[in-house]
Amino acid sequence: MLEMRPDCERCGTDVPAEAPGAFICSFECTFCATCAEELDDQCPNCGGELMDRPTRAAKLHEEYPPSTTRKFKG
Repeated sequence: MLEMRPDCERCGTDVPAEAPGAFICSFECTFCATCAEELDDQCPNCGGELMDRPTRAAKLHEEYPPSTTRKFKG
């Protein structure tokens, strides 16, 4: 199951699990759409391709909670 990280690692923007607009690589590094575009859809951490992250319906958050650990280092 995807970790569904709550923020963009590059700029800190919130990327809620139930909302579209997040991009991930195969290691689940997570970026907002703006940063993914600026990075030419290439993960700066591993060099992998950034792809659209699927959404997780809010009704499933209680049983399958998204991560609350923020990765932005600011």
